[in-house]
Amino acid sequence: MSLRNYLISRVFLLQVFLAAAIIAVLGYLFMHWLTFTTNHGNEIVVPNLSKLTEEQVEEKLDGLDLSYILLDSLDYRNDYPKYSVIQQDPLPGAKVKEGRKVYIKINSSGFSSVKIPDLIEKTYREAVPTLKALGLEEGTITYIPNLGRDMVLDMRYKGRSIRPGDRVLKSSKIDLVLGDGKASYEEDVRTDSVPESIDEMPDEQ
Repeated sequence: MSLRNYLISRVFLLQVFLAAAIIAVLGYLFMHWLTFTTNHGNEIVVPNLSKLTEEQVEEKLDGLDLSYILLDSLDYRNDYPKYSVIQQDPLPGAKVKEGRKVYIKINSSGFSSVKIPDLIEKTYREAVPTLKALGLEEGTITYIPNLGRDMVLDMRYKGRSIRPGDRVLKSSKIDLVLGDGKASYEEDVRTDSVPESIDEMPDEQ
């Protein structure tokens, strides 16, 4: 039998059909196995862990077949309980596979302290960004007579003067005493009332 006749024979076509069927079945079984092993379609919605303690996070994630890793503690925020979750990754609502790790960062136990910077004789525009960069807040602004307009003359915390190098807690409000741009004294020159010589003095009666 010639090759051409063999290729169009019933036997060859049957073998091709069987081979294609076997490949199709094996492909289906492989995809089914892959779907099963990767839990395709069995996604878990990540819960919101904000303001939960580590113990609460562990309990909540265990029930969802998820786990967590504590990355770090962040600067204290008074709108979150101590040692509670501030940040998480993946974010709440994200869909993940079973066994996925959720990375969390928690609130510290309290404000850390910072050194008061030297703002004396700095301008108001310079002083405020410096305070904010250190985690401090601008407090009450008071003006007193001084030639240096908007120049910092004193720094106060809770009513008392503080010096550069003193330590306060982060988020503390620092009151600033500024110059109003006017002289601290007034020269009252009255040339009309001051005699220029003895001759101008009035005679005594």
